[in-house]
Amino acid sequence: MQANSMCMSCMLSKQEQRVRGFSDEKKKSDYMHQVLEILYTRGQMDSAPALAEQMNRLYEKHWGKLQDYAPIKHQYNQLLLENEPELEEWICNSEDNLRECIKYVCAANYIDFSAVTDVNEQTFYQLLEKAKAEEISEEEYQHFKKDLGQAKTLVYLTDNCGEIVLDKIFIQHIKAVFPELKITVIVRGENVINDATMEDAKEVGLTEVVKCIGNGNGAPGTIRERLSEEAGQVLSEADVIISKGQGNFESLFGEGLNPYYMFLCKCELFVHRFGLQRFESVFMKEERI
Repeated sequence: MQANSMCMSCMLSKQEQRVRGFSDEKKKSDYMHQVLEILYTRGQMDSAPALAEQMNRLYEKHWGKLQDYAPIKHQYNQLLLENEPELEEWICNSEDNLRECIKYVCAANYIDFSAVTDVNEQTFYQLLEKAKAEEISEEEYQHFKKDLGQAKTLVYLTDNCGEIVLDKIFIQHIKAVFPELKITVIVRGENVINDATMEDAKEVGLTEVVKCIGNGNGAPGTIRERLSEEAGQVLSEADVIISKGQGNFESLFGEGLNPYYMFLCKCELFVHRFGLQRFESVFMKEERI
């Protein structure tokens, strides 16, 4: 999905905020002009995650390594692992485990240090509590179960650290209902913000549950032409795709794969597009959006 004017305005503002604390005004001006050049030359062709990856490379060229999110990722991975028994109990005590998983998986998509400027544990717990009473579309849910029942392969595209514990729980319940389904999880191939990588998948035990592969790049989304050969082939051949997070939506929508999107509306663009309140969830297959 091509980045729209709201995306580009947001990215431009974030780049200025990134360099605001540096003292070399000439270097900052040069940097911002090159950011504008990326937006001018690629903004009408590339998705927001593709543009973000280009800006990340530009930043490192000018200013050195980006912020290291490893401590934050570890913090939220461990936080969710500590809460995993209680989360599993909530889900198992529900009338429909798969339906309940979808609600919590979407709520956990809050852990996004790019789209949310003030991620904190208190709000996260509030969203998990709120998820108990949320409803998902019955029609969409029945389509989802029917598609899984007819599928041989499922590809699950992850998004952020921490929330992959909920992804793990969800996948375990999918496997319990559809034991013949071959499932592959695709994580980011390189570190980018707080997105989940193979290291995170190992930390939370996801690799012990299902086959996990990296996507071969450091874009904060899933850009088909940037995927490794293995990831590209697995994705193209999947009978069903679950796409987690806003970044994956922005990079995959309109690319002909028709995934089930699952995410929390965290920024003004998504609130406007889907007619929802901030921190309300989306669970829908592309063909019905």
